[in-house]
Amino acid sequence: MGGLFSKKKPVSRVTEQDKAVLKLKQTRDKLKQYQKKIMVNQEKERTLAKQCLDQGRKDKALRLLKKKKFQDSLLEKTDVQLDNLEKMVQDIEFAQVEIQVVEGLKGGNEALDALHQIMSLDDVEKIMGDTEDAIAYQREIDDLLAGGVGVEQPDDDELLAELGDLLGAEVEEQLPDVPVSDMDLPEAPTHELEKTKTRQEQRTMVAS
Repeated sequence: MGGLFSKKKPVSRVTEQDKAVLKLKQTRDKLKQYQKKIMVNQEKERTLAKQCLDQGRKDKALRLLKKKKFQDSLLEKTDVQLDNLEKMVQDIEFAQVEIQVVEGLKGGNEALDALHQIMSLDDVEKIMGDTEDAIAYQREIDDLLAGGVGVEQPDDDELLAELGDLLGAEVEEQLPDVPVSDMDLPEAPTHELEKTKTRQEQRTMVAS
C-alpha cells in the first residue's frame, strides 16, 4: 500500500554539462581565494622585510623578499589557470547554446518536411493554375454581364454622324410637304404706308 501513495522522484533538469560548469566555477572561486591569501601574505612579508632593514637584519629581509618574489610567480600561474577556467566555462556554455540552436533547426526541418508531405510542389503548381483559370473565367462572366463580349463599340465620329442625321430628319418632319409655288403668300404693299398715329390719338380712340 505504501508504494501506491509514494511520490515519484522528480526528474532532474541538471545536465552533465551543467554539473561540469558548476565544478569549474567552484574551482575558479577557490583559485581567487588562494590569490587573495597570497596577496595578504605578500603585504605582511613586505612589512616584515622593511622592519628587518630598520633593525639591521638585512639577511632576513632578503629572504622575505625572495619569498615574496616566489609568491609573485604563483600569482602569475593562478592568473593563467583562471583564464583557462573562464575560457572553458564560456566554451561549455556556448556549446549548450549551439545544441539548442541545432535542436531548433532540427525541429524546424521536421516541421517543413511534414508540410512538404502534405502539399507537394505539383500540388502548388496545380492550385496556382486553377486559380489563374478561375480568375480568367470570372472575367469572361463579368464581360458577358456587362454586355461587352461580341459587341463592337462604335467610335465617336460614327455617333456624331448618326446624331446629325437624326436632327435633320426631325426638322424635315416638322415642315409641311407643300411646294413653295402653291403656298398663299401675302402680296407686297405697293403704296406708301401710313404714318403711325401718335400715342395720344390711339388713347383717344380707345377712350371713345
